Amino acid sequence: MFEDLQLDRHLRLGLDALALTTATDVQQLTVPPALEGADLLVSAETGSGKTLAYLIPLAQKILASETARNAGTLALILVPTRELARQVLKQCRELLALSPVKAVAITGGADFKYQKAQLRKDPEIVVATPGRLLEHCQKRSADLSNLQTLVLDEADRMLDMGFRDDVVKIAEHCPPGKQVLLLSATLSHRGVGAIAATLLQSPRTITVGQVRQPHSSIDHQLILADSQQHKDKLLAALLEQGGFTRALVFANKRNTATRLANLLKYHKLRCAALHGEMTTEERKQVMHQFHEGKVTIVCASDLAARGIDVSGIDLVINYDIPYSGDNYLHRTGRTGRAGARGLAVSLASATEWNLTVSIERYLALRFERRALPGLKAKYNGPRKLKSSGKAASSHKKPKKTATDKSKKRVRNQKNVGKRRAKSTAVPSPANDGFAPLRKKKTTD
Repeated sequence: MFEDLQLDRHLRLGLDALALTTATDVQQLTVPPALEGADLLVSAETGSGKTLAYLIPLAQKILASETARNAGTLALILVPTRELARQVLKQCRELLALSPVKAVAITGGADFKYQKAQLRKDPEIVVATPGRLLEHCQKRSADLSNLQTLVLDEADRMLDMGFRDDVVKIAEHCPPGKQVLLLSATLSHRGVGAIAATLLQSPRTITVGQVRQPHSSIDHQLILADSQQHKDKLLAALLEQGGFTRALVFANKRNTATRLANLLKYHKLRCAALHGEMTTEERKQVMHQFHEGKVTIVCASDLAARGIDVSGIDLVINYDIPYSGDNYLHRTGRTGRAGARGLAVSLASATEWNLTVSIERYLALRFERRALPGLKAKYNGPRKLKSSGKAASSHKKPKKTATDKSKKRVRNQKNVGKRRAKSTAVPSPANDGFAPLRKKKTTD
């Protein structure tokens, strides 16, 4: 497909250097209309090649443009997390390594003055998180007046993180004729349609694969656990037996991710933690070590579910069952990429049974049951199931009986068992308080 496109020589050299000869499905459907200048709504699963699907057309537009190179930012890519920003920047620089186009990342946690100096050099492409870029716009250190293309990558995630207002305010600093490309894991998100109606003009909708479809290149397994201590033993046993190149362990809370990293280090495994409370430099160091193979296991919160794109991740373990099917897709989507096989193992306790069933129904998948030798759980699932597969309550509700409600009123119960006070006689008219005073009798 790439051979049939009229691309700039610098861009074609970049594609050749990356050895990209075959386009993925999302690239085949997205690149041609994007080159025509149409606004697009794109939905595709993680790892399907979405990044290059928008990088190629926006780079071609810049290289073919007659706009002066010092005209400010020509393409803006907004992403929800710093990790994803670094990943997109890396791919962008690899693609445009043989061209004069410059790209920078503007994210929170980095030095503001250094970023301001970078923006003064007028890079053509800026990859940014919304909060920090809006700050630059408000302080007039970012120039978006000549912007050609605005990309909202992982738009559903940005909306979940509360960036809607920031994105809209950033769009107000852009010219009205810009091209907008919105990419999301699902277009059914309640906020995606609203922001698309605000920012896009007559968009074309592109959907690759089914919205709730699990990755076909991943095997999904479930191991039941009796307690947290049992989960810890299962996790250590899974990772000590090896058989993987790189592994991701997901937890629902930051402190759990830190605790698990320390636990695995105790078992002499090369492990690190990754979560939102770490500084940008700490997170960059962990990702560098993970990419270089100095660390083979990363225990992460959901922060990393959309920002990690490291080759060789062939095992994902859900220590905690995710709260939704979409989160499960994003977690497990870190493995089984680019045609490779992956394995996703979920550890579920009794309290997580219903979450597991909900994910199965939502994604229309069936977990393969698995048990580790010597660590089989006593818990085999609930005794009673509802028709949905969820656990049925074992407590019987008492039958309602028709009772007189008036007998249960507090005012009718507060004097029960108390003696009645003696009734006082009605005072006679002569002693009603208005009679004249009587003379006190005296005795001799």
